[in-house]
Amino acid sequence: MYEMRRKDRQIPNEEAIALLKQQQYGVLSTMGRDGYPYGVPISFVYEDPGLITFHCAVEGHKIDNLAYCSKACFTVVGPPEPLPEQFSTRYISAICFGTLRELTGEEKVQGLLKFGTKYAPQFLEKGAKYTQAAKDRTRVYEMQVEQLTGKARR
Repeated sequence: MYEMRRKDRQIPNEEAIALLKQQQYGVLSTMGRDGYPYGVPISFVYEDPGLITFHCAVEGHKIDNLAYCSKACFTVVGPPEPLPEQFSTRYISAICFGTLRELTGEEKVQGLLKFGTKYAPQFLEKGAKYTQAAKDRTRVYEMQVEQLTGKARR
């Protein structure tokens, strides 16, 4: 994997992790059998130590790519602030590289329940019922983060 070129903009891992924990969505990039990359915005849950959980439909482009290659890149970006007079932008971002695995059985259910905790904590009981009803109509994956870098322009 590459080292960050602009080390003067590198942020500490703790700050990159904080960004992963607070953001609502990111872009998962996978590689297909046809040689084309595929980046798709997804909702996700980040937990220490370096686990990203996401869910998706039971079939589709992303699933085909993950069957071909389990390695992926995941990116989150905080709110940008244009700096027109400098022809630039103030930003913060985090990029993760890692390997994905599909969760099944009780791990899958626990993975889905994480979304209720993050996105609808006031409806945990209702979310648990929804999870039981929807678990067969979804797939759940977990990415083990192998490399994390964060970058910011302040």
